[in-house]
Amino acid sequence: MGGGALARDHPYCYLSASSLSAMINYPLWRASAIGQSGFTVANVNIPITIRPFIENVPVAARGYVHAFCPPYKGMVATILGMTWARAAIFWGSDYGKEVLENKFPNLPSSVITLTPPLVTSIFVQCVNQPVVRASITLQNPESNMKNIRESISFIYSNYGLRGLWHGTSAGILKTVPKYCTAIIVKDYMEGVLPQVDPDSSSAKTGQLIRSALKSATAGVAGAVLTNPCDVIRNEMFKTNLSLMDTVQKLKSELGFKFLFRGMFKNLVAVSIPVASTLFFTDAFIQLSKEH
Repeated sequence: MGGGALARDHPYCYLSASSLSAMINYPLWRASAIGQSGFTVANVNIPITIRPFIENVPVAARGYVHAFCPPYKGMVATILGMTWARAAIFWGSDYGKEVLENKFPNLPSSVITLTPPLVTSIFVQCVNQPVVRASITLQNPESNMKNIRESISFIYSNYGLRGLWHGTSAGILKTVPKYCTAIIVKDYMEGVLPQVDPDSSSAKTGQLIRSALKSATAGVAGAVLTNPCDVIRNEMFKTNLSLMDTVQKLKSELGFKFLFRGMFKNLVAVSIPVASTLFFTDAFIQLSKEH
């Protein structure tokens, strides 16, 4: 991702990269949702068709196995939601940065860098919240709901229209720092990594390696920072408690260990999608420029 000019000229590269990343990483997201929500995969909740594969797996590891096995509840809606959300945030951040640099050149660089991802990630989180809550609620192995429509209907019937946006505050606390951190780190790595000689015989490979390093660092940084907010948000979905009540509940039950609940799963489920989206975007733009 090389900035606003590339964002303006290659919007479909951002969308394609986000779509590919969402499809690849759906099972990882599912494992993270199960782990951070505290859902358990008991024998009675395992579909008969996959029971032989899961019932002998240790309980602590069942979330991983279950995430990769059918039925894939809410898969299409989840992938579509992830696709437009990440594409909007990364494209909007790069394009917005160019607009601010051109129209308000005297603004501090920190404002120019932070404002676009801040605005776009808040907007995306608010719009996407009903699908986010419904898709996470649907991953409970004890749930009898079959699709996003049933999950949204269940939430609306029990908690009203406001219930669909319950957890938005925690979602914003999670989404905004994650993407702002990822974009800041990505821009920082862009500046410190050595440039690739365009006339070199290995220029294409060098650009991809450079992009991989930049993307991986940005993805990990965003994931580690926001794990506690993921835990709080998912617990709010499960219990329908307020933000502060949820924090108090988690602290009373787990102590400060709740900050690290599902950390490994989240590190995988968050860092890989963010890193792969950034990497695929660079790769698609490079391919587009060559043709």
